[in-house]
Amino acid sequence: MRIIGVDPGLKRMGWGVVELMSGRLRHVANGVCESGRGPLGDRLARLHAGLADVIVAHAPDAAAIERTFVNADPAGALLLGQARGVALLALAQAGLEPAEYAPNEIKKAIVGVGRAEKGQVAAMVAALLPGARATVHDAWDALAIAIVRAHRNGPTLVARAAS
Repeated sequence: MRIIGVDPGLKRMGWGVVELMSGRLRHVANGVCESGRGPLGDRLARLHAGLADVIVAHAPDAAAIERTFVNADPAGALLLGQARGVALLALAQAGLEPAEYAPNEIKKAIVGVGRAEKGQVAAMVAALLPGARATVHDAWDALAIAIVRAHRNGPTLVARAAS
């Protein structure tokens, strides 16, 4: 089973693909879709097209996405929600209904602490997926989201992946 994890963002949308086979987890690919500059509609269209291309290229069987959290900046939360919306659209167009996880739920599942720092998440993901490399935290976060989705398919998955 191939699983895509998506870390939505307006500037950069992280994505990560893992494969679960015979109880073992393997890194397939990861990266980011960038929106660039310009009108909001154009930026959202670029994010959608980029993620749609990733989905076609890696043919995932399942998906997961980070839930939007509302913080002190309602305008920022609205923009993030719009980016998340185009990610959900791209997944739906591919016939994927993503599992949704809160940021602290992902951190707790990967690191063991719901308030873990991004560097801690990246380090654990690298340990769970030997050979995985990413240049930005958005891609590490997306891989973490995919790992959580894979873990929910089998309770001993993370322990097996690390061995």
